[in-house]
Amino acid sequence: MERSRFVSLAVAAFGLVFVSFLLRGVTRLVAPYEVAVAVSAPVLFAAAALLVALVVLAVLDATGTRPME
Repeated sequence: MERSRFVSLAVAAFGLVFVSFLLRGVTRLVAPYEVAVAVSAPVLFAAAALLVALVVLAVLDATGTRPME
């Protein structure tokens, strides 16, 4: 994986976190709290999974197991 691709995926992950909070807030205006959480949770879980994958890739790069190009 190229470093620029890694950085763009990291920015996308933080963007997904922002979108999740935005979804929760907007949905909370028109629906109960439980519905707002249910709507925003999949986006937040996707962001968390992407961040975990990026951390694993960073650790593999730092140890030299799988260097980035």
